Amino acid sequence: MKRRILYALLILATLIAGLASRQNDHLFPDWINLGLGDALWALMVFWGIAFFSPTAPPKLLFWLTVLFSFTIECSQLIQTPWLNEIRETTLGALILGHGFLWSDLLAYALGALTGATADHLLIKRSKI
Repeated sequence: MKRRILYALLILATLIAGLASRQNDHLFPDWINLGLGDALWALMVFWGIAFFSPTAPPKLLFWLTVLFSFTIECSQLIQTPWLNEIRETTLGALILGHGFLWSDLLAYALGALTGATADHLLIKRSKI
């Protein structure tokens, strides 16, 4: 139970950091802004998957996060009216994004790797 509470708090903290990064992009150089929001999005996905599987090894959580994130990014190659209508909503844009970018795949992998590293070093090792 303690782990799930921790993961829920990490989801919330990452969500807040991701939204703040979009509103304060003037604070970072362009090369950081290019992937920061996407890396934080993948990190939030990592914590979300960990919330539902708190005893799963970080390596599995990493690969599930990468698979999910890459699938969402590749779905942006599909441009149908009904899917684009969903993407035009705030929530739809935050979850599904708008256009495919190869650089987003790297950002997702880095976000997932950050989560796996933190999960391994800080959570699983400490036996929370």
